[in-house]
Amino acid sequence: MELLEIKNLSKSFDKKEVLKDINLCISSGKVVGLLGKNGAGKSTLIKLINDLLTPTEGEIFVKGNKIGADSKKAISYLPERTYLNKQMKVSEVIDYFRDFYEDFDSKKAKKLLKDLDLDVNEKLSKMSKGMQEKVQLVLVMSRKADLYILDEPLGGVDPATRDYILDTILSNFNENASVIISTHLISDIERILDEVIFIDKGTVVLQDDADKLRKKEKASLDEIFRRMFKC
Repeated sequence: MELLEIKNLSKSFDKKEVLKDINLCISSGKVVGLLGKNGAGKSTLIKLINDLLTPTEGEIFVKGNKIGADSKKAISYLPERTYLNKQMKVSEVIDYFRDFYEDFDSKKAKKLLKDLDLDVNEKLSKMSKGMQEKVQLVLVMSRKADLYILDEPLGGVDPATRDYILDTILSNFNENASVIISTHLISDIERILDEVIFIDKGTVVLQDDADKLRKKEKASLDEIFRRMFKC
């Protein structure tokens, strides 16, 4: 049984088709890059997997179950924009996540925050956008989920912190879980990817093993992407 299975998925807004007949399978124990230009449909696909949008056609299964209450328990999701109450202290947000999610590990969250030099007693409103994004990533990775979905996790983070964050992602999910990372910063994340999914104009144009693809094309994933999409 696949961890994530998507069958004949399409999504339209009014008369505009944003996703067209998507078919995907992702197994356990993988770090998968969801890669595409702005407007390709990445965020729409992620929202559908998280049951935040309703498909126009097709079905999505997580651990064999249709998207719904059970799938939400299995998925830990980092949206592109912060959604936390900025009047709360970091410690209060940790308490909120602990009460809301049975699988949330407060000790792990506090350790990761300390490693990132973030003060648990500080209000989110006093933090920079990048610091807020770090807090949100820590919260997401401190759950014991089956599938982690990260939408642009490095967008507001300085280059010096990116390697630590990627290592944090790698070391904080178990071998039976998988991570989907949606990003345009391909060169920054390609070292941790097991698989890649290229999406363009609402369709999946490529899904492949990252190492096999690099060997076949004799190029980095970033170079392959630029070549395919003429960036």
